[in-house]
Amino acid sequence: MKDLGIRFFSGLLGVVLLIFIVNKGGILLSVSLFLISIVGLCEFYNAMNKIQLKPIKLLGYFVSTLFFIFSLQNINQLGFILTISIILSLLMLLFIKNIDLPSISTTLLGIYYIPFLLFHIKLLEGTKYIWLIFIIAFGTDTCAYFAGNLFGKRKLSPEISPNKTVEGFIGGIIGSVALTTIYSLLANIGFSWRIILLTILTSIVSQIGDLIASKIKRITGIKDYGNLIPGHGGILDRFDSIILTAPVVYYSIEYLFL
Repeated sequence: MKDLGIRFFSGLLGVVLLIFIVNKGGILLSVSLFLISIVGLCEFYNAMNKIQLKPIKLLGYFVSTLFFIFSLQNINQLGFILTISIILSLLMLLFIKNIDLPSISTTLLGIYYIPFLLFHIKLLEGTKYIWLIFIIAFGTDTCAYFAGNLFGKRKLSPEISPNKTVEGFIGGIIGSVALTTIYSLLANIGFSWRIILLTILTSIVSQIGDLIASKIKRITGIKDYGNLIPGHGGILDRFDSIILTAPVVYYSIEYLFL
């Protein structure tokens, strides 16, 4: 019960900070995404160290800094920055003796997985759609948790995450659709079947993101990525679903649905 209370209050504080940061936007949002990226990369690379992989941490942090700098100018150059990261990685492989392919691969995976995907949030800054990222991700997580506890019987993926159930998975989708419907009506963004389809797709991806983070923890033999957030673990433990949700919402709105 004590752990649940800590989890609740730290989560509540996180929601308040989130609302403030996203509403303010600008440099505050960029700095926040940068800090989350740096800490998230640190957690990811430390996890890789557990299985004797040696990512080039400084390269990951440098590329995260590039994402930050470009975001300050509201320049969408995510692909350009990734190109730089690949070229630098290959040059380091060529000229630095103790760097090998596993090191390069792990470094790039961290860059693609965390700052690249996360900075898609910045691309929706100033629009009402930015809130869909958080409503769907956190709504899915919360509704899946309660649906799983109340109705869960069939395990979703016991070898990866034993506590997740099929009923929780479905409950997360239904709950996120309900929350998105309410937000769409209140924010006047035009509720339609497209919003429902976007929510279902994103909710599924959100839960896949959670499973991916759990799979990595299984492979590396860790329980949590860190202990930065009381009751939740590390940055990646809390933002694992957001990481995949952000690009799905952005590209769906930009090119597919809305």
